[in-house]
Amino acid sequence: MTAMAHRIRNAVLVCAVVLATTTLTAQLAPSLDDALRAIFEREEFKGQAVAQSAWLDDGRRYTALRGAGDLVAYDTATGGEQVLVPASALVLPGSKERMKIDEYAWSSDKSNLLLFTNTRKVWRTNARGDYWVLPLNAGTPGALKKIGGDAPEASLMYAKFSPDGTRVAYVRSQNLYVEDLASGRILPLTLDGVGDIVNGTGDWVNEEEFSIYDGFKWSPDGRRIAFWQFDTSGVERFTLINNTDELYPRVFQFPYPKPGTRNSAVRVGIVPSGGGPTMWVKSAEPLRDHYIPRMEWADERTLVVQNMNRLQNRNDVLLADIATAEARRVLRDEGKGWVEEMDEVAWLEDGREFVWVSESDGWRHAYAVKRDGSGKRLLTKFDGDLASIAAVDAAGGKLYFIASPSNATQRYLYAARLDGDGTVWRITPENQPGTHTYNISPDGRWAMHTWSSFQSPPKTEIVTLPDHRSVRMLIDNSVLASKAAPIIDPPVEFLKVTVDDGVVLDGYLLKPKAFDASRKYPVVVFVYGEPAGVMVNDAWGGVNMFFLRALANQGYVVACFDNRGTPALKGAAWRKVVYGSVGELSSKEQAAAIRALTEERTYLDATRVAIWGWSGGGSNTLNAMFRYPDVYKVGVSVAPVPDQRLYDTIYQERYMGLPAENEKGYRAGSPIHFAEGLRGKLLIIHGTGDDNVHYQGTERLVNRLIELKKPFDMMVYPNRSHSISEGPGTSLHVYSLIARYIVEHLPAGPR
Repeated sequence: MTAMAHRIRNAVLVCAVVLATTTLTAQLAPSLDDALRAIFEREEFKGQAVAQSAWLDDGRRYTALRGAGDLVAYDTATGGEQVLVPASALVLPGSKERMKIDEYAWSSDKSNLLLFTNTRKVWRTNARGDYWVLPLNAGTPGALKKIGGDAPEASLMYAKFSPDGTRVAYVRSQNLYVEDLASGRILPLTLDGVGDIVNGTGDWVNEEEFSIYDGFKWSPDGRRIAFWQFDTSGVERFTLINNTDELYPRVFQFPYPKPGTRNSAVRVGIVPSGGGPTMWVKSAEPLRDHYIPRMEWADERTLVVQNMNRLQNRNDVLLADIATAEARRVLRDEGKGWVEEMDEVAWLEDGREFVWVSESDGWRHAYAVKRDGSGKRLLTKFDGDLASIAAVDAAGGKLYFIASPSNATQRYLYAARLDGDGTVWRITPENQPGTHTYNISPDGRWAMHTWSSFQSPPKTEIVTLPDHRSVRMLIDNSVLASKAAPIIDPPVEFLKVTVDDGVVLDGYLLKPKAFDASRKYPVVVFVYGEPAGVMVNDAWGGVNMFFLRALANQGYVVACFDNRGTPALKGAAWRKVVYGSVGELSSKEQAAAIRALTEERTYLDATRVAIWGWSGGGSNTLNAMFRYPDVYKVGVSVAPVPDQRLYDTIYQERYMGLPAENEKGYRAGSPIHFAEGLRGKLLIIHGTGDDNVHYQGTERLVNRLIELKKPFDMMVYPNRSHSISEGPGTSLHVYSLIARYIVEHLPAGPR
């Protein structure tokens, strides 16, 4: 090639690059740029919360971190204060710096405090770090003592006191240890935790999907520890490449099972806390084709194990005797599609019954189940779903739970009698619409009650139960409310929209300032749409809400809908209609919703509609752009799953079954197979360090779009995870990019 040809070719390439990146470098309006900087750079809209609180004395007192780091005990009834640990007692030996407390826990007699600090991220949480014990001798802090002996810095996980407070157990390098506080003696309980064997915590997929982080439990008498063990041998390794931190790329591999492939083998062991051989709870299920999403002690001689088959449509509750490790089934929960695990089993009648949540009658209801499996009775007799159990007040004969039978976008505290007489009543006052959460004291008499709505930031107060009398306001977020007031006007409009077959979806609209209903506005749809979460919530939305408000105030109407298949409080049939077809129905109902709404509301411009979402919302954005190009003109897909065969076993198989048995469904739900439908402007965003939803899927989609000769835009964030938040300025950059792309291709303002 001649020198002239080289120069001509290079000039063409430069022009091509400039043209390709023009849309990504367009300037934001000063008002939008400043709004995004206020949200993500200056963090002006961060609210307050009670810092790391814990109940003491069954609820008569509680502790919380305050100010410079004092740990203060408060009298629940009066608010009287006592500084239990001044910040000065938390200065690390040999240092002038005060310890930053990430978590703390009390020994049973409150004579010792376990402190977690210097944390490191393990997958999604700061799970590895240093643990220190602070003695409180006659109420006076003693000297800090580090746990772990000669363990490397920030190498311990999930430390917890023994029931009598004399020892601490923890995980180090995939093995369990117990340390005696008086002597400092460290005893390894397992030795095989190396390579493929993981003791006392979860493998990647069980941590992500079943939240198995803290993978061991002390028995009530402190004589034994039950723990999960995962054998990841034979599980295919996924490879991440870090191109940014060192001179040469660094390769990181970890076990990641994809639909239809080999899972880890999982079992539960029981080991004496003083050392000795491990007994393994016996299971009839193949070790690699079942899950153990939960286990806990019923009493010092009995372990409760939840055993779920691979398809996750059956969950057995097993009681294992520690003498033999034999497990007896006392309950089988089965359902169409899938069943859910129970977070924690609460015991009644001195251990003769336990509380179980099931959808067996079409609603998510609570039952009291006989320990011997001989029968069960319904506790929550109402036509509605229980969202979660808030507390079991056995002494008071009440079950507290969160529900909202008449409005799926809200959450309230309800109670039911434990004798199953059918009485269900609302505890939250009727004049407090929105979303309510409760941290109920062990004695059931008090609660830290937090209340917010879409328009009102959270307020936290102490209330009495069951009368819900407000005793004292702890956090009112009045400063945030005042600062947010001009931004969140006009108020959100919650609505219902009817789509095919008379199905009614919940939704909301955010309108710009100086909204004029006689004109037509472009619409930006914010979508998620998958079984893992709902978006239409009458609750304070934090930074995401402020981002959507910032877009609206440029001259858009922002819309959001929850299609069927999302976990709304609308019955099991609503949630499970998507079984085997995730992605197909969601995009269909999202498109039907915006069509119906633009026909109904003349101020919405059906010719100017954008859609964007993250993770499952990124997948639904792709499905919307590819399947309904007549509806959506612009799309921004962040960290999507273009092909469902590429995600993990537990999540994808729960909702889709096995690929070999549902090949058609996997294809129909995966947007990569419909990419030929793309006609609008599409921006794909992904982090190359995403261990959850892998960049691999985006690269496959890119290849498909290139093959189809489809124009699109793309932004890659090097070595960022699924949240695309690591590194200075990243959050501001990614949200500015999303806003810039929408503004560039769907100009704001009415016509």
